Amino acid sequence: MHLESQRVITGKNQQEMFDFLTNVENYEQLMPESKEKFEVKAKDRFLFGLKGMPEIQLEIKETREPELIVLGSTSEKFNFSLNIYIEAKGEKQSEVHMDFDGKFNTMMSMMLKGPLQKFINTLVENAGKLQ
Repeated sequence: MHLESQRVITGKNQQEMFDFLTNVENYEQLMPESKEKFEVKAKDRFLFGLKGMPEIQLEIKETREPELIVLGSTSEKFNFSLNIYIEAKGEKQSEVHMDFDGKFNTMMSMMLKGPLQKFINTLVENAGKLQ
């Protein structure tokens, strides 16, 4: 399953946004209001839980400074990656968008598509509010 978020302009330049998103503590600020749990597990790993969804642990799998961060699930049952793209838009702004790639069976894909699309859109929208 492949999902893409909309593109948003942030109040941080490309390097500032990259630095912000490579600090896993900062993802708590991007989480939806339905967040019930958020824990930093290591400098490159965090766990979160949303209302009505199982807890998910993500870790930074790859970075290409200052334009790409790849987060991946640590669970084999819920195997996916979340790619975060950061494009320079001047000295004080950047454009951020995400894409989600998951390997799920058809039934699971049907159940998860809507909630996952909403989740990645919320992450990006909240990134767009950063100054």
